[in-house]
Amino acid sequence: MERKIETIIIKPSHRLVSKGQAALYFNIFIIDIITAILYKAFMRDEKFFLHPVHEWQRRYEALRASFVERLPAKVIADRFGYSVAYVHLLRHLFAHEKIDFSEPLPEGKTRRHRIDASLRAKICSWRERRLSAGEITELLSEEGVEVSVRTIERILAEEGYPRLPRRTRLKLGITVKGAQVPAVAQKISLVDVSQRPFDSEGAGIFLFAPLVEKLKLLEVVKEAGLLGTKAIPAVSYLLSFLVFKLLGTERYAHVSEHAFDPGPGLFAGLNVLPKCTTISTYSYGLDSVHLLRLQQSFVKQALKLKLYEGDIINLDFHTIPHFGEESVLDEHWAGARNKRIKGALTLFAQDASSKLILYTAADIRREEADDQVLDFFAFWKRVQRGIKPTFVFDSKFTTYPKLSALNQQGIKFITLRRRGKNMVDGIEALEPWKRIHIPHAKRKYPNPLIYETAIKLPDYEGELRQIIIRGNGREKPTFLISNDFDTPSELLVGNYARRWRVENVISEAVKFFSLNALSSPILVKVHFDVIMTMIADTLYAMLAKKLRGFENCDAAKIYRHFVKGKGNVTLSDNKITVIFPRRAHNPVLRSVPWHRLPQTLSWLDGVGLDLQFK
Repeated sequence: MERKIETIIIKPSHRLVSKGQAALYFNIFIIDIITAILYKAFMRDEKFFLHPVHEWQRRYEALRASFVERLPAKVIADRFGYSVAYVHLLRHLFAHEKIDFSEPLPEGKTRRHRIDASLRAKICSWRERRLSAGEITELLSEEGVEVSVRTIERILAEEGYPRLPRRTRLKLGITVKGAQVPAVAQKISLVDVSQRPFDSEGAGIFLFAPLVEKLKLLEVVKEAGLLGTKAIPAVSYLLSFLVFKLLGTERYAHVSEHAFDPGPGLFAGLNVLPKCTTISTYSYGLDSVHLLRLQQSFVKQALKLKLYEGDIINLDFHTIPHFGEESVLDEHWAGARNKRIKGALTLFAQDASSKLILYTAADIRREEADDQVLDFFAFWKRVQRGIKPTFVFDSKFTTYPKLSALNQQGIKFITLRRRGKNMVDGIEALEPWKRIHIPHAKRKYPNPLIYETAIKLPDYEGELRQIIIRGNGREKPTFLISNDFDTPSELLVGNYARRWRVENVISEAVKFFSLNALSSPILVKVHFDVIMTMIADTLYAMLAKKLRGFENCDAAKIYRHFVKGKGNVTLSDNKITVIFPRRAHNPVLRSVPWHRLPQTLSWLDGVGLDLQFK
């Protein structure tokens, strides 16, 4: 603390002191004054370092306290008025030589040149070269002309030049030192591709190439009329999405994991796969008409290959959760969470025999949910005429009036009746009960008791067949209803019991194909993502059928044993050769009859494909 200098006031009434005492008092007075002046000067110098006024000096002192005094970031932030995050940023910039204190900014007012006609013309010429106001200021400073950025911006506005769009760190030249920058995705001509072999972390994607050709996805894309650009054709866009699904990429935000791998890019007919923004933008450029035509064309091609039997179709809803704070989505029931949550309601239709998804719908509003069974029937009539399947779904899938509409169009259905307390209490008086056998090897309760009768329900025209089931492992009886009076009870109950298969395929889509990844920062149109999941699931099922001993395995296991892993890719003599290194399951891959599958790839200008396994 500063010493207080006492002021001696001599009043006339005071007694005069001797000359020696006066001289002593005067010397003490002078010494106190000099001490106070020196102390205040010292304090000014200390404040200059501890409380810097100029911004460059604040940054300097903050970095000195960080690297020399080793003070924590919180202490430095409090001392110099920064946030903790900004202190960390200063440390990072200084460590990477992005802060220079050799020539600090001049203090106070500096002499600025007048903006004459020649200087104005020079500023305009530099803007013609797409230089920013900051870059022009630096160039003028090198010439000894000090002009502020605001002045440059004002002059450019007066001359009619618009502001430059924001540029990336790459364009500004301030990317991390030594960072590799991915190339821009574009269509490649196989003649121009380097002949040198290269290693690819995603070489397993070429196992699906013969199956893609067998499905004729190039014709599917053309028939659907999907959009494309000069740089990236429509089929390359579609295959790029498929790459992410087939390689088990968890989210579209992880696209950068494949940004430097030319193998998946070659599979899609590109030099490299598109970046995140391209992925998001393209999906939202496809409207519902494009997606409907894509789905119809794909299912028609799968029917030609007899991938579906189509006699029994399982239907089920799935809510893709969304956790945004300002979500405009409706709340729907999520069975996995046992509550209503905000999300996108999607519909899956599954062929009961092959367990393949053959129809999807997404972004379904709550008031549209009951009509989805009729919308699917309209879709099915367009792709498969003359065959009327049996629909299987749960009790909350649709309403009784919609069931009546299905019955009037000759469609068989199997569903459950919503049971009430009086219905459950009344079954004790029913008899006789019949024991049936459900032919299923792994069923825990294969011999339940049933009671069968004909009933009428409100808003349903005609009678329904009701089968009450007991002894099936559930605490309460099950009330199964159907408009099929001809099929034996054992088959009717067994066909409904197989509805769990659609729940399994949805669970697999969530775990492996990342169906619930709506919270990803890279937004993709929900319905397009669901259709890509359907196509990827079909390709995995087709590959599994070719692998002896793995015919019934799920996609995650097929990927782990066969698809995952690197390989060497060579393009020569109009042929792509993929050599897979020695692995435990290579004998299974060698036993696949690849020669019976397509050997050329139409979307790659008819180039040949040779898969080799060491």
